[in-house]
Amino acid sequence: MTAKTVASVEHAPPAHWVGDGFHVRPLFAGKAFTPAVSPFLMLDYAAPVNFPPRPNPPGVGPHPHRGFETVTIVYAGEIEHRDSAGHEGKIGTGDVQWMTAAAGVVHDEFHSREQSAKGGLVSMVQLWVNLPAKDKMSKPRYQTLLAADIPTVALANNAGSLRVIAGAFGDAKGPAMTFTPLSVWDVRLNAGAKTGLPMPVGHRSMMPVLDGEVSVGGRKFKAGDVVFFSDEGTAITVEATGDAKLLILSGEPINEPIAHYGPFVMNTQAELRQAVEDFRAGRMGDLAA
Repeated sequence: MTAKTVASVEHAPPAHWVGDGFHVRPLFAGKAFTPAVSPFLMLDYAAPVNFPPRPNPPGVGPHPHRGFETVTIVYAGEIEHRDSAGHEGKIGTGDVQWMTAAAGVVHDEFHSREQSAKGGLVSMVQLWVNLPAKDKMSKPRYQTLLAADIPTVALANNAGSLRVIAGAFGDAKGPAMTFTPLSVWDVRLNAGAKTGLPMPVGHRSMMPVLDGEVSVGGRKFKAGDVVFFSDEGTAITVEATGDAKLLILSGEPINEPIAHYGPFVMNTQAELRQAVEDFRAGRMGDLAA
């Protein structure tokens, strides 16, 4: 295997609130919604926050999406979701919600009623995944990927563990159905561990560091950094200074124009205007109170 080299690094800006339930850092920073992260679009990380008990669950009220998918990985706490396509669900620690907005949905996301009543830590990431033009107006769908259904691979030499949410790692295949070839791996590395991870040639590959500190090729990276790798090469080698939590993201780039406005991601400005018009006219559905 030939090593991928570090092409660039993004340092996440300070955290901000999304609604009143998610205190997030936009990890892709200036590369969000650019070809540099394709087929992904943006990545928000909500580091653990201890919420006091409250009767009304915090979160984000009804809002629309069109043209892409949202992937929510819960690290702590419990999140409830519902959308105008009739999907609803609850995901807890270790679970993943993979929502394909595609032609358009209106949805909301809140701490579960049980989580809100007792309070406690909430932490998660939300990754936006682009759809190719031919799939942007497909039917919305909702995948609940429970922790028990996500394969966990023990890394060699007691280096740590890797959960395969999408794509494959060796013989382990992730449960997520995707429209284009991509991988989403949830990785834990033990202090002092060193591991090699295979990555396809030609795929955009990146490593968000969520917690701890790691080094690649002698360069150190800390929580809030996203390391972008060269398209050439077939593997990366990562060493953890202390216990570390990472995501490994890679995918075949979608070489199409990206037109982005708020919660809509299409290919042209005309398609964005149509998305806004469809939402305002109620053609993406509605959520009952």
